[in-house]
Amino acid sequence: MKIDILTLFPEMFPAVLQAGVIGRAAEKGLLEFRVTDIRDHTEDKHRKADDYPFGGGAGQLMTAQPVFAALRAIGLEAGDAAAGAGAARLLYMSPRGKVLDQALTEELSREARLVLLCGHYEGVDQRVLDAFAFEEVSIGDYILTGGEIPAMALVDAVCRLVPGVLGSEDSHREESIYSGLLEYPQYTRPASFEGLDTPEVLLSGDHKKIELWNFEQALMLTAVRRPEMLDAWVAVHFDGLDKQKKKLAEAVLREL
Repeated sequence: MKIDILTLFPEMFPAVLQAGVIGRAAEKGLLEFRVTDIRDHTEDKHRKADDYPFGGGAGQLMTAQPVFAALRAIGLEAGDAAAGAGAARLLYMSPRGKVLDQALTEELSREARLVLLCGHYEGVDQRVLDAFAFEEVSIGDYILTGGEIPAMALVDAVCRLVPGVLGSEDSHREESIYSGLLEYPQYTRPASFEGLDTPEVLLSGDHKKIELWNFEQALMLTAVRRPEMLDAWVAVHFDGLDKQKKKLAEAVLREL
């Protein structure tokens, strides 16, 4: 997968793109990143890339010219996405966009190329978004100072799903979001620490009991912390459960 990131603050990205699982995957050639400094493409001699918005309002707005030029420098033209030309999927990190969830993350992980535009100040001139047919994506209903941190979150969430990036191809499937439930509690050595003990079932060696305990814990945590998530999970998965898991699920649902 190739990912282009357009930003006014390229210095924010190396630590995320070069470290840990993501960095190792890039070294292996599974991921390819290119960070473009939008200021490098401004025609302003002072490297200015923002101005006051028409109609008034607080703050500054990123101007169209340097963003258009930066997009053209990475091989894109206005109208390409709308016309179905090229293989890039263009995303603008914005609080007014579609919220990034696991379904969208999985969808994006199947793309060959992503282009992420990071807004700053009060955002970007609307003509950029319209001309290049950007999709707007949010990481939540709150405001940050710019799109850089949301872009990092998207990169991390998407890239770990690219085949070969994780050490175990099955590891992400076992996590909470893949089953639609919050993750169950986990423990490691020592079994007892400062008077705090690991649940006996996890030390039993009985894999079926452990599986059922994990499932029950995930159900209960989800019921308490994210009941709306549990409702969605039940609607999709309940009928397909085996007898034992269905019984556990029914018991948890009765407690709600």
